[in-house]
Amino acid sequence: MPPLRRLDVVLDSVKRLQRIGATANLLNLLQKQHPADLAEVLGDLRPLERRSAFDTLLGHNSRLAMEALSELDREVGAALLVDRPAEALARLFPELPSDDAAALIDQLPEDLAASVLELMRESGEVQHLLGYDDRTAGRIMNPEVFALSEDLTAGEAIQALQGSRDVEMVFYLYVVDERRHLVGVVSLRRLLLVSPETPLKRIMTTELIRARVDTDQEDVAREVADYNLLAIPVVDGENKLAGIITVDDVIDVIKDEATEDILRLAGVSADESVATSPFEAWRKRLPWLAVNLATAALAALVVQRFEATIDRVVALAAFMTIVASMGGNAATQTLTVIVRGIALGELTWGNTWRALRKETLVGLANGMVFGIAGAGIAWWVVGNPYFGAILALAMVINLIVAAFAATLIPISLRALKVDPALASAVFITTLTDVFGFFAFLGLATFFIRYL
Repeated sequence: MPPLRRLDVVLDSVKRLQRIGATANLLNLLQKQHPADLAEVLGDLRPLERRSAFDTLLGHNSRLAMEALSELDREVGAALLVDRPAEALARLFPELPSDDAAALIDQLPEDLAASVLELMRESGEVQHLLGYDDRTAGRIMNPEVFALSEDLTAGEAIQALQGSRDVEMVFYLYVVDERRHLVGVVSLRRLLLVSPETPLKRIMTTELIRARVDTDQEDVAREVADYNLLAIPVVDGENKLAGIITVDDVIDVIKDEATEDILRLAGVSADESVATSPFEAWRKRLPWLAVNLATAALAALVVQRFEATIDRVVALAAFMTIVASMGGNAATQTLTVIVRGIALGELTWGNTWRALRKETLVGLANGMVFGIAGAGIAWWVVGNPYFGAILALAMVINLIVAAFAATLIPISLRALKVDPALASAVFITTLTDVFGFFAFLGLATFFIRYL
């Protein structure tokens, strides 16, 4: 039996202390945890237990409670706030950085969010962030960024830094002109190694990676990963420093984008989680299942066209599903690689044909290997070598079709500004089913005299 993790012990202790009503001990235990650990513990509790534990902590340490809340799944976190009065929420959100507060407020019902923002009018930073489009650099940046004037010396810059207590990230010190245009960056190490009289203009780097407020968050994450940055500055349309996105925000973006792609490949809404109510989950999954039903009807129509052939060779009904399922599985493998390549910027129109050639060769090789294996099984079961040969040929055709479809469809959807992870699976499943049935039953009809 594997040893219990520390958080498993904490979780069991929280449940036990709640059962016996030991509120003081429970509070003491919760306050000793890191916000990220608290979030994991709260996420594993049942809704009523979660509410009780959160309320206990909130009443005595609101900052820690809100920090833990910001680490939770946004939908779960918003559920702990949604039935509280706007006045109470307006007092709680200032405990968080502006970007985290904006993300949580965005999950609240519109009327409640509007009331909270009205009460937080003096906190214009949160309202400012919510003014940017969702999933952009402007929405996830922290506007409280430390910046230095280009006219300062290194010694003056160090004094300014020592006088700033709440600085988000000081490994990079951004340099601005008198109108707050971003003109350069200085590393903390470089600043400490030069003499105090050295002007910042002499030691700053003017060629720096930056993001615009309207840049897609996924592109920002890719920039940070590609250039191994700890943070990236965000500028507005006039190149004025608007905020900063740190690597911890980028990790959240990467996690969210990866989760979204996985869910969308399965036809599930990107905002669904394990905490989503059964009704909401049903409502979000229904449309794509309906589309899948409509497209599956096409495959049924193909089979219906070959009803006479199936009546003459009943074994076709048993083996035609093999061709379709092998095509579908091969397409899923190719689709996963292609969508990942698009998401990471590895796949563009320039190298599409190289990817298509590779996937076609893989499909051909797999079709030949499994076609021969399937032919042997079919020959042994049915007792007819021609039946096995037809099955093998149909499998080769369908796996090549799967490679073509799973490569070109997501790339084409991306060119049409449609999320390839969202719509590709439905179309590709339909194509592999239709071509699989058509190839197998069509070949069987053509060679019916040998069967």
